[in-house]
Amino acid sequence: MWSRLSSAAVPEAERLDWFTDVIAQELVSLAIRSGQPGKFWAEASVLDLGGVQVSTFDFSSLHSLRTAAHVRRSDPEQYQLGLVADGTMSLAQNRRDSGLFSGDMVLWDTSLPMESLALPGDGGLIRAVTLSFPRNAMPLRGARVERLLAQRIPGGHGLGAILAQYMLSLAAHGADCGQAELNRLGTVALDLVGACLAGQLGAEDKLSAEARSRALLERINAFIDHNLGDPQLTPSAVAARHGISLRWLQLVFREQGQTVAAGIRQRRLERCRADLADPGLLTSPVHTVARRWGFTNPAVFSRTFREAYGVSPTDFRQWAVGEAGARKINEPCAPGTSAGLGPAVDSAAGGRSTMPPSPAGRGVRGSLPPVAGGGGQAGQNDKGTP
Repeated sequence: MWSRLSSAAVPEAERLDWFTDVIAQELVSLAIRSGQPGKFWAEASVLDLGGVQVSTFDFSSLHSLRTAAHVRRSDPEQYQLGLVADGTMSLAQNRRDSGLFSGDMVLWDTSLPMESLALPGDGGLIRAVTLSFPRNAMPLRGARVERLLAQRIPGGHGLGAILAQYMLSLAAHGADCGQAELNRLGTVALDLVGACLAGQLGAEDKLSAEARSRALLERINAFIDHNLGDPQLTPSAVAARHGISLRWLQLVFREQGQTVAAGIRQRRLERCRADLADPGLLTSPVHTVARRWGFTNPAVFSRTFREAYGVSPTDFRQWAVGEAGARKINEPCAPGTSAGLGPAVDSAAGGRSTMPPSPAGRGVRGSLPPVAGGGGQAGQNDKGTP
């Protein structure tokens, strides 16, 4: 469960001190200055991932300083990785300075002094997402990791982009998960951080086989998600793109309870279902929506959709758009409503409207970016992938 804190209920004159206390409690103790302390604003959210913590912060411009005295008084002995989602930030530590950056990540060690500057974006606030984890949870030796402190880690391509988007996905959807799921997500987060840092250092061979496999699986999932519209996306194409055997790929997916082809088909159906439920896409024919997500044969798509959801694509669209309109008119602010998910008719229930279930979910991975290099070339057309 998220722990959410806001300066809204704090008197303006006390907000900077309040945020200093929040940062000390959730990250590290430090001194904070602001050019306009009377106008300072901040919000914070914290989520426990079982040994890993993800935190989001939205705040006004500030300058922060963690001295050796701060370290002596309080040190969680962690590495902390910060992603700047909005605004700009710079961080200096261990005689290195990241320079101002946005959209990228930076790593720091809580056992060393540091200094940072944060400047707002167009929205007037800085938004940062931070992962905190014990230093001993990293498979890389401290001397190696030390070379990356206060170094800008690109968040726009390759494994860095996957890690950055994973952090944003945790911040956006983590609250929807149970603690057992959050613990698994924390393990994946550590694997991705380790793989990303190892890649920056050219030390991938220092990771455990399990960590390398899990990181590779995240890259594979990202590649699939961002190439769903390619009709030639097949298990063979995925395996070839990542330099692995088709047999190994099938084995990994089987451990997750489905084949590669079924996983691709499931994700395509989920995208089609979302588009068909979108009133803004009513002018797009059903076959156009299907083709957008890799289904080239309308009859095959219609049959596959009906098998998954128990209703035809056309009937689903009518119900979904109708329900969206009814909600807008009758319950514009109804809590718990889910836009874009309409009901289907369950003939076995005597015509009662029921929600067509999604195929088995995959956790928080749907918004991950592509692996650097873009779409792969298709291999042979494996059976089971429309």
